[in-house]
Amino acid sequence: MVSFQTLDDLEDGQRVLARLDLNSPVEDGEVQDNRRFERHAETVRELADADHRVALMAHQGRPGRDTFVSLEQHADILADHAGVDVGFVADTFGDEALDAIEGLEAGDVLLLENTRMCDEELPEEEPEVKAETDFVQTLAPAFDAYVNDAYSAAHRSHASLVGFPLVMDAYAGRVMETEYEANTTIAEKEFDGRVTMVVGGTKATDVIDVMTALDEKVDDFLLGGIAGELFLRADGYAVGRDVGDMDLFDEQWEANQDKIESMLAEHRDQITLAVDLAYEDDEGDRAEVAVEDIEEKDTGYLDVGSETVMTYSPIIRDSEAVFVKGALGMFEDERFSVGTVGALEAIAETDCFSVVGGGDTSRAIEMYGMSEAEFDHVSIAGGAYIRALTGESLVGVDVLLQD
Repeated sequence: MVSFQTLDDLEDGQRVLARLDLNSPVEDGEVQDNRRFERHAETVRELADADHRVALMAHQGRPGRDTFVSLEQHADILADHAGVDVGFVADTFGDEALDAIEGLEAGDVLLLENTRMCDEELPEEEPEVKAETDFVQTLAPAFDAYVNDAYSAAHRSHASLVGFPLVMDAYAGRVMETEYEANTTIAEKEFDGRVTMVVGGTKATDVIDVMTALDEKVDDFLLGGIAGELFLRADGYAVGRDVGDMDLFDEQWEANQDKIESMLAEHRDQITLAVDLAYEDDEGDRAEVAVEDIEEKDTGYLDVGSETVMTYSPIIRDSEAVFVKGALGMFEDERFSVGTVGALEAIAETDCFSVVGGGDTSRAIEMYGMSEAEFDHVSIAGGAYIRALTGESLVGVDVLLQD
């Protein structure tokens, strides 16, 4: 059996280098607070309380993008959530960073500059290659232990994620620990009753991969979003096509048509499709139409309809386990939140094991007044969550695992 060391195995009073994922939206140069700060704050607070001398690594954006900014603002936001002072140094592994690290005292927390400002961070290379970089070889000797809490970036073979565990004692932070355990449950745990997956979002390939990987584990797939509309097209309905200047459906249909039609033919008894869809009418209000009444697609559909929610909800309530991957509609607009919120509310009201994740879907819980406590796990991971569901390994997790 494989496992990894956690903070429970880390002796107090160490010099600790910890990797978080604080990647956040940036609007007009201002970093936006989000649930990642709140989640990682638990690990940071625990490390500080255990009298560790803590230096934190994180990334923000990618070179060339507007979101590629310094982490100085992140330090203040994280400090507010953790309830501890978080210093900042505008350097990652140069003399300025090393001097600041040397000056840490028990309980101090320091955030180093954006790891992606280091040339050796980003190229996707084997962990053994990353372990030999100047980045890793310079920082590692300044610490006793490495903690990876960045589960949501664990599918990336970047130096700060995979290099350090090969040259240092390595541990999983609380986010890494809880995300890994929850997101691998569907593949490893046996459920006696019905297992349902609510599947939506914008990427048909993700949906197909998840459904293919879990077809023997999941009894019911409830579809929505762009992927759901493409499955409706495969079922003979006049939807799942681009209209106007839209560029969402046709390319994905061409790339995935055979897979979608095959999935629908082979697993029709496991797949439930929307019976109605919602759109914006001429007055700017929400309107709904039955899919069987659509003769030609002439508008964009932004959510599943109310009848679909009434169809999906009893299936959810009759389930022992429910997993969510992606939104059923454009929930950021309250008019088109009916499908996503309806499914989440049905899950929250059901005594089932539940995991919610997939990009921004988990944001709907807070946006619409629900509590994370009503779900067994709410993932902050996107790409890593998809890979976990499809059974793919995560390189950032693999380097932590031990026999």
